[in-house]
Amino acid sequence: MSEDDDAESETADDGDTATDEPTPVGVKLGSTRTVIAIPDGSGGLRTVKTLTCLATYEDAITGEERVLYGEEAAREYPDRVQYTLRSGLPEDEDRAELTATFFESVIEANDVPEDSAVVYAIPTIDNEEGLANLESVIEGSSIGEALIRSYPESLCGAVPALGDELEAVDDIFVTVNLGSTNLEAAAYRRGEQLAPFTTGAVTGNEVDRMIANYVEEETQGRVNIDTTTAREYKEEHADFVDFEPFTDIIQQPGGGSHEFTIERSVMDAVDEYVDEAVEEIANAFLPELANDYIKVYQLALDQPIVLTGGMTCIPGIVEEFEERLSEELQRDVEAVAPDDPSLSAAVGAQRIAERLVDADAY
Repeated sequence: MSEDDDAESETADDGDTATDEPTPVGVKLGSTRTVIAIPDGSGGLRTVKTLTCLATYEDAITGEERVLYGEEAAREYPDRVQYTLRSGLPEDEDRAELTATFFESVIEANDVPEDSAVVYAIPTIDNEEGLANLESVIEGSSIGEALIRSYPESLCGAVPALGDELEAVDDIFVTVNLGSTNLEAAAYRRGEQLAPFTTGAVTGNEVDRMIANYVEEETQGRVNIDTTTAREYKEEHADFVDFEPFTDIIQQPGGGSHEFTIERSVMDAVDEYVDEAVEEIANAFLPELANDYIKVYQLALDQPIVLTGGMTCIPGIVEEFEERLSEELQRDVEAVAPDDPSLSAAVGAQRIAERLVDADAY
């Protein structure tokens, strides 16, 4: 599959799907990226990953409205591209309609089967209208003819981190989702979500804004970048293990170009993010969990804490989180993450869908 398809394919261990059964599909509609996990027919998974955005334009020949999505839309129409889930959910009917157009475009371009059992990951957000709009987008699409069901994103994302199948559903553990629009946490007891916690005060999107501000400060006001560029800096350069200063070039308003080097801005922002995330987990979420479910709290902290979400992709952040949380709690804490956190929620959802298909629960 070419880059123009806005998709990536990876292989994961999974069973073959019988031809007379619906295809088990996992979906994660994210604020930054959307991922769909589909069996590839040879025992593995084909994963479609794309930016959650779209742009419309008029066909120069027919005058019909055309839709571009993902990286292609962001690259070719930066002036009109719309990120449909900036707040994590479709906030109103207009956003839901845009998201539905985006999702159906992805489905059609990547041959996602209609005869499918779809499990989709949902964020832990107290927003009934937004969750209902997300449900309408999935249920109104052309896929999921056999089954459509949702599970918490934090559980779906933890599944690939805790085993090759669905071991997470039989475990007791704590998971922390380091997402773009929220910091989420929960405990799980054999698949049951306990003490769900969410805050919009510590987010990946806020890191992007911090990077933009710090770049302006570091360059003494000579360079101003938007949050999209800041996110690209974060994704390409943030690294707690081997960060290296990097150079970029901007065009000057009056002509010419200006070359500049970033030494501190990116890592200062992500460093502050980890401190703030640890503080929220140590001083807000875990005390609440201990107060409501003391035995689960004790058992869960004897197991690795599972980190998921887009920020978890930063090299070394798992170890930093583990070390700082251990210091804050004054006890040893272990943290783990899926091999590819950007895919984990969709992969975990697909495994749940496969279990439902195997159990004829559709």
